[in-house]
Amino acid sequence: MKTPRLSLTTIIFTFFLITILSGCNNGDSDNYTVAPPEPLPGKADLSQYDNGKRVMMQAFYWDVEPRFEWWEILSRKIEDWAASGIDRIWLPVATKGQSGEFSMGYDPSDYFDFGEFDQHNTIPTRFGTRSDLEALIGKAHNNGLEVIADIVLNHNSGGGEEFNPYRNKNTHTLFNKDHGNASGMFNRNYEDFHPNSIHEHDEEALFFEEQDLCHHQSRVQEWLWKGENSVARYYKDIMKFDGWRFDYVKGYGSWVVKAWNDEVGGFSVGEYWDGSAPKLIEWVEASGSAAFDFACFYKLDEALDRNNDLTILEGDMLWKTHPDKAVTFVANHDTEKDENPENNISTANKMLAYAYILTHNGYPTIFYSDYENETYKSRLKDLIRIHNTMATGPIEVLYSSPEEYIMRRNGTKDNPGLILYMNISSGHKQRTIPSNWKDQSLVDYSNNTSAWLMTDSEGQVTIEAPARSFSIWSVSQ
Repeated sequence: MKTPRLSLTTIIFTFFLITILSGCNNGDSDNYTVAPPEPLPGKADLSQYDNGKRVMMQAFYWDVEPRFEWWEILSRKIEDWAASGIDRIWLPVATKGQSGEFSMGYDPSDYFDFGEFDQHNTIPTRFGTRSDLEALIGKAHNNGLEVIADIVLNHNSGGGEEFNPYRNKNTHTLFNKDHGNASGMFNRNYEDFHPNSIHEHDEEALFFEEQDLCHHQSRVQEWLWKGENSVARYYKDIMKFDGWRFDYVKGYGSWVVKAWNDEVGGFSVGEYWDGSAPKLIEWVEASGSAAFDFACFYKLDEALDRNNDLTILEGDMLWKTHPDKAVTFVANHDTEKDENPENNISTANKMLAYAYILTHNGYPTIFYSDYENETYKSRLKDLIRIHNTMATGPIEVLYSSPEEYIMRRNGTKDNPGLILYMNISSGHKQRTIPSNWKDQSLVDYSNNTSAWLMTDSEGQVTIEAPARSFSIWSVSQ
């Protein structure tokens, strides 16, 4: 049986004649003419399908500019992000680093200097003053957004020099008011780093050897999460952060993240940079925290950039076994500056990758530089809207080949779900598939085609997708 299709552009230029798609799958079609329906099918009001899901915004990129103004710049974005369906913003490391005004925060020196102490040749951080940050957090909360703090627990930088008996040489492990810790809180010395009187190193690999924090030291635990004035409690109770992004969690035991979260709670995601789904699963189960789904990231990179083979998406990913613990992403501050093409997804394929994570399970993260890029912005807004409304219900892969991937979200009793069609070939593709909708018109909510389709009495329909692009089908209004 042939399935009707109508292109709105064709209507205008052919006096309301439409094309009937055949059941063939090679891009060919037979032409017929039928009277168009009245009224023409259009998109449904998606607000009626709110599924309660939202997305997170990574609100920075590497070496943001201009210096000292970032918190103010973000404050001006809050209303738009909230209206677009974002429910959390992940901020860069908010405290003073050794590099002072040039620091992105991953060289942490003073955990309690949010831009108010004169040290490392600056009072504000690269991002602004403490008052600017507090204003940003307040505005985010007033617009219903949670604010996620980036926490670096593995290593410290910018301390004063002292003799270290465990290394039999001088090391920069002295942190006090005169040496990189002007707040006077969480002063440290060589006993708080590795090696020390307890052991040589943490359970996991060393990253920043000479200033590698020892999480087994009781006073380190008190200052990081246990004590009344701990970093965790200060960030939550005083600064009003709502959750945590833990940097480089391979550098210490998973028990550290679990202990932190048991003490103060809040949303939590760890940067366990590994493309192995089993390793990610092991970490999230041990820590109790969510993790960035690097397995998904690398599968998308392999499928879209390296191998041009969408069957790779059938492989293991964290979201497939632990959807509530998987934070999916297409780009972040590290991948975007990485010159190794195997560690980033190409510009040409970014929207395909976003279409994948925003229609599948997991908690998607949008990268600031992508969302604020006018090339992507309107399309990302459409995908976020689709994610927050119709991307629900069990997932079924209906068809998979090197060039094509078709997935169905089966929806719920009150939600129609959707069908995603990814096509990485150089030509327009069509394929006949089963849907959950009988005798209903469908439209492409991605806006990548202007066609409408009609399912038959059994739910069969021939869907289409443009070359090197995608379409997302669901019932019309």
